[in-house]
Amino acid sequence: FSAVSLLAITALCGSAFAHHSFVAQYDAEVTSSLSGVLVKVEWLNPHAYFYIDVEDPETHEVVTWACELGSPVAMMRQGWKREDLVLGEIFNVEGNLARDGSPSLNARKVVMESTGTELFSRQNN
Repeated sequence: FSAVSLLAITALCGSAFAHHSFVAQYDAEVTSSLSGVLVKVEWLNPHAYFYIDVEDPETHEVVTWACELGSPVAMMRQGWKREDLVLGEIFNVEGNLARDGSPSLNARKVVMESTGTELFSRQNN
């Protein structure tokens, strides 16, 4: 093997391990609906993420939730653009919660509250 070949194999293996199975990370039986202010967008492979600050109605504590989408290429094929996610806008998100209890979900439906525009909806994974 040359050093270049070894480097290429290492890079490919790293990408494979970085990708995860839906059922390994999210519970298909547990869903939630959130509403929060968009604070960050990561338009990166293998999955795009956006983050919303959600205020607990009882404690008024603000928690930042990670909302996972598909890959950027898949999102663009469905008509999404990174610019559709405007920082400071309020988004209503429905999705499957993370199995580990972290503030993370796999987004199934995303609606911009100010316009009522449904940016994304998926029936199954």
